[in-house]
Amino acid sequence: MNEVMVIACYRPKRGKEAELLAEMKSHLPTLRAEGLVGDGPTLCGRAKDGTLVEVFCWKSQDAIAAAHENKTVAAMWERFGAVCDYTAIDKVEGARDLFTPLDPVDLS
Repeated sequence: MNEVMVIACYRPKRGKEAELLAEMKSHLPTLRAEGLVGDGPTLCGRAKDGTLVEVFCWKSQDAIAAAHENKTVAAMWERFGAVCDYTAIDKVEGARDLFTPLDPVDLS
């Protein structure tokens, strides 16, 4: 089984930036606790439009599928949905630049 690297983009809802950041800090620890991602590094950055861009690796395609059946993950995603809108990387300001500028975000 091969790891699957993903780029996830979360655009905070108006006035929900701090709440989104708090949820982001528990995102990977929750996925790790559920056995869906490994201990590898994650990167997070803030685009000019405020979107948080996260890069991490799932353990496998099967882990991604399992996440969609996991009650703990579903509850977490529901909390995310209350504070952000998911968006594709090509909709993030600066994503079409040759080198997409992001401000580093510490999720520790």
